Amino acid sequence: MSMQVGLQLYTVRDQTAQDFKGTIRKVAQLGYQGVEFAGYGGLSAEELRGLLQETGLKVAGSHVGYHLLQADSAREIEYCRQIGCPYLIVPYMSREDLNDTERLLAFAKQMNEYGKRCHEAGITLAYHNHNHEFEKLNGSYLLDILAENTDPELVKLELDTYWVAFAGVDPKAYLQQHAGRVPLVHLKDMTAERTFAEVGDGTLDILGYYTTAKEVGAAWYIVENDAPTIPSLESAERSFGNLAKLTQR
Repeated sequence: MSMQVGLQLYTVRDQTAQDFKGTIRKVAQLGYQGVEFAGYGGLSAEELRGLLQETGLKVAGSHVGYHLLQADSAREIEYCRQIGCPYLIVPYMSREDLNDTERLLAFAKQMNEYGKRCHEAGITLAYHNHNHEFEKLNGSYLLDILAENTDPELVKLELDTYWVAFAGVDPKAYLQQHAGRVPLVHLKDMTAERTFAEVGDGTLDILGYYTTAKEVGAAWYIVENDAPTIPSLESAERSFGNLAKLTQR
C-alpha cells in the first residue's frame, strides 16, 4: 500500500473503552500507519502524544462533535495542535440540521469560522458525511450545498464511501467531482444485505475507490467498520490485510 492507511478507532470502541492505551498499541502492531480518533480515552494531550511516539503511529485526524466545537472550539483545536493532528473533522450533523436552507447556510457560515480558527493553528477542518447528505434541497445534494458555501481552503471533505454508495451515488464520480478537496477517504465495505463488512469482504469497489482517491490527491485512507460482527480488532486486522492484498495486485 503506497498511501497512508489509518484506522478510525470507532471500529474498536469496545476495546478502547476497556484499555485505551493497550488498544492503540495493538492497532500499531496490526500494521496501520495511523489512527483517526473518536475521543481520547481521557488522556491529556501530553499523554497521548507520548503514546503516539511510543507506537510510531501518526494522527490521521480526529472526529470532534460539533457540539464540542460550539462549547469550546479553542480547547478542541489546541488539543489537536498539541498531539500533531492535521485534520479536525466534524463527524455528523443530523438531517434536521441540514435539510433547511436557513439552517444549512448558517452551519456553512459557522464551519468557515471554525475553519479559519483551525487554519490559524495549522490544522485543517473537514466534514464527514453519512447518507442523508445526499438528499436534495432545491435540486442539489445537501453536501454539495455545504461545499459550495464554505471556503475550499478552510473546509475540506472526508468522504465516507460506504455512505455515498448506500445513498445510491457513485463514490468514484463524487471523488472526481471534488478533486483536491478530499484529503481523507473512509473505506468500509457493504454486504449484499447493505450492512457493514470488513474491507474487501463485501460488494463495494474498494480498489476503485482507493485508486480514484489517490488520483484526486487524498492523503489518508481510513479503514472503519461501524458495527463489526467479529471481534473488533480482528475486524481491523482483516480489513488491513485485505486492503494490502487488493492494492498490491
